[in-house]
Amino acid sequence: RDDACSPDACSGETEATTQEKDSLMTSDDGQNTFQNTMNVSRETIERLKIYESLLLKWNPAINLVGQSTISQVWIRHFLDSAQLWNLRPKNTKTWLDLGSGGGFPGLIVAILAVEYDPSLSVTLVESDARKASFLLKVSQETGITPKIAIERAEKLPPAAADVISARALAPVSKIFEYVTRLSNDNTICLLSKGENHESELTEARKNWKFELQKIPSITDVNGVI
Repeated sequence: RDDACSPDACSGETEATTQEKDSLMTSDDGQNTFQNTMNVSRETIERLKIYESLLLKWNPAINLVGQSTISQVWIRHFLDSAQLWNLRPKNTKTWLDLGSGGGFPGLIVAILAVEYDPSLSVTLVESDARKASFLLKVSQETGITPKIAIERAEKLPPAAADVISARALAPVSKIFEYVTRLSNDNTICLLSKGENHESELTEARKNWKFELQKIPSITDVNGVI
């Protein structure tokens, strides 16, 4: 979109190079890559370190992320979520994250908002009470204040969010069913999708009309937003 924020902070390594190095990265390597790509403050990095620590503590009990990805959390989850920040319209005031799970991308967005846009209202929607408790714990420990709705997306009251995001929630056509009551004509959906995105779009076009822009993921060579 012409009115999207410039992704000038996303000028790090190519997707392929980032992926190849993923499995070899330590936590410090991941932090450095995140910092170099997103150019955030020391305070934001400290919040993310707290997030990482809580994720490591809670994950064995409630499976917030795949265990095989936990050692690459700064790239596979933090940076993968943070790349959406640079794609938001400049006048975004409300951000609704559906199926937040372990907080991706919504909790990362809320952390970035503290530094870059404190007036942004972020709502995290998660129906699993245990995962919602984790989202609340991270919010409290990092000093951020997103709204947390313990509810299924299809049962949310009508809204008109400026941005709606989702990651690993449902196929595009199903997400569109959720967002019809949560959006208006100017709402932007930022959906993180993997290698099967074309088949999802083909299915969605059977029942929905929409404007589409595909942006390559900076963390997954086969992924798009």
